Amino acid sequence: MITISTPDTHQDTAELRRQINALKAERDATILAHNYLVPEVQDIADLVGDSLELARAAATLDSEVIVLCGVDFMVETAAILSPAKTVLLPAADACCPMAEMVTPGEVRVLRERFPDAAVVAYVNTSAAVKAESDICCTSANAVAVVESLAAEQVIFLPDRNLARYVARFTEKEILPWDGYCIVHDRMTAGEVTAARRAHPDAEVLVHPECRPEVIDLADHVFSTSGMVRYACASPGREFVIGTEVGLLHQLEKKCPGKIFSPLSNKAVCVNMKKTDLAKVLAALERLNPRVTVPEETAVRARTAIRRMLDLPR
Repeated sequence: MITISTPDTHQDTAELRRQINALKAERDATILAHNYLVPEVQDIADLVGDSLELARAAATLDSEVIVLCGVDFMVETAAILSPAKTVLLPAADACCPMAEMVTPGEVRVLRERFPDAAVVAYVNTSAAVKAESDICCTSANAVAVVESLAAEQVIFLPDRNLARYVARFTEKEILPWDGYCIVHDRMTAGEVTAARRAHPDAEVLVHPECRPEVIDLADHVFSTSGMVRYACASPGREFVIGTEVGLLHQLEKKCPGKIFSPLSNKAVCVNMKKTDLAKVLAALERLNPRVTVPEETAVRARTAIRRMLDLPR
């Protein structure tokens, strides 16, 4: 039996990593981390990715314990897809403000108002909202999800900016909910203009949660993992990155020799930064905070998530 001392914030990073790896093996655990986490948590993870990659992983993992380093809706999704597993959220108070901008009751009202419309829920929603929806999507597959639907009218929630981006690529009528990501929504066209002056040879990559005027000035629009794939494959050497600054760690690791600058130094999600190595260790030691979803909600939400995952890649 491995003995774990109570973690504190002053422990050496190498010692925390050693203890995490030892306990991970004992617990038969897999650590998943979003691209926005702090570098040391990304580096201890078995998989780092965007919401779609984490959802796919959660649905297929054989391990008994999943430690999902991210925010609440991601861990709920993992718990829905792997109900027999122990799913842990190391930072119990790590929430997504955008996910809280729409409620199940509001979705039901929308369905009454637009009875012929399909409801697409961005994964950045609560399990209860997913349960009221027809299908889920991520920023990586939102257009494909909308195009897969028979309905000609689509309620898209909660991100108005992603909804407007999707509307550029479909003939369907998109009805956006008025939610937004507090990080991406505050990026400005002026910041893009300033970045081009400061980095004239750089390509500007932005996230589809950005405002339309920011997207209009960018060279390309990608999910976080899409940015990594593009930058590594591109012959270009310099890139301005319009998303949460945590992604720069993955870009620099996977695309060595290239230069990455944030579009905005203010693009920091405080909730994504709440997870540290001490909290990961504590979660593994205590198997807590554990996230579960009531079965009645989980069954309905699982249908919406599975419909997304079953689409051709």
